[in-house]
Amino acid sequence: LRWQCQVHNASKHYHLQPFSLLPSIVHLHRRQGLGTLWKGVGSCLLVRGMSCAIDDCISKLTSWPKKVEGRTSLKRFGQHVFLKCISISLIVPFHVAALVKTVQSDIASEKTGVLDVMREGGLRLFHWSSTKNSQMLPAWALIGPSVSIGITKYLFNLLIHGVSTRMMRRRLTFFQENRGGKFCDNTLEHQNAEIYAGLIAMLTTEVIFFPFETILHRLQLQGTRTIIDNLDNGYAVVPILTNYRGVFDCYRATIITEGVGGLYKGFGAMVLQFVAHVAIIKLAKWMVNQIAEGMSHRPPSRKLQYLDCVSSNKSSTTLSPSVSSTEMEVNSVGKYSLD
Repeated sequence: LRWQCQVHNASKHYHLQPFSLLPSIVHLHRRQGLGTLWKGVGSCLLVRGMSCAIDDCISKLTSWPKKVEGRTSLKRFGQHVFLKCISISLIVPFHVAALVKTVQSDIASEKTGVLDVMREGGLRLFHWSSTKNSQMLPAWALIGPSVSIGITKYLFNLLIHGVSTRMMRRRLTFFQENRGGKFCDNTLEHQNAEIYAGLIAMLTTEVIFFPFETILHRLQLQGTRTIIDNLDNGYAVVPILTNYRGVFDCYRATIITEGVGGLYKGFGAMVLQFVAHVAIIKLAKWMVNQIAEGMSHRPPSRKLQYLDCVSSNKSSTTLSPSVSSTEMEVNSVGKYSLD
């Protein structure tokens, strides 16, 4: 839904808030089923896996780090950034193919398999020149903007994630000091802080880079002859017909014809996405807490109770430290002696 709103340059409704999307979602569900909201999931997961595989291969061949930490040197950090740039540039054609599979309508398009993304991405990878009859931008015209936006977005995400993590850890340390400095296991609290820091970084990054993502997706979809669902009503379909010459031309045309709000088309769909993320995290946290409480209040098993009884019986037959052995002998003699 979010990507369909972004690439539809002729839409009347901008869907800047989530409630305007609800009627269209209901209509799509009635006409195409609930599966239409999950279009392109397999393709996106495949592209994500390919990106991780490319990172791993480059890291093994060059010994450049796949991940960075707070103590990473400047040289290693630069190598990591260069690795990410190469990975993004190689994955761009496959991301374009996954974008097409995600936004195209199920009614007006043929159903394809997940592996078709690799075939179409490979064809797009070697499409380095543009023809007069095709409006599709060549690969070299897409790699530059994709790498620039992708690496800037990645670095900004790292920055926000690091700042959020430090602030939450300082807050936990402050609360622990207010309790009197007593030692307690804060492993779960630190894990929760890491999860929420990642969520905050993702939300902030997506909101700030939303206009750049809109321009990039429109350039990537140009010339692919894609037909998408018309989210103005949820009933019809509409083809995507654009003729942008580059990033600045796309930005200028969007501002002139659609206004500044055209860069934020589908922002309401992103809000729905964030609400779903928070709900999933809250549900998972509640389930973990319920399981932990159930484990802590579970009664001991019968075997443990039996062993406790046996150990208590054995302890009762042993000599008491308050009674000496001499007293035991005297008592036993007095008990069994004849008058």
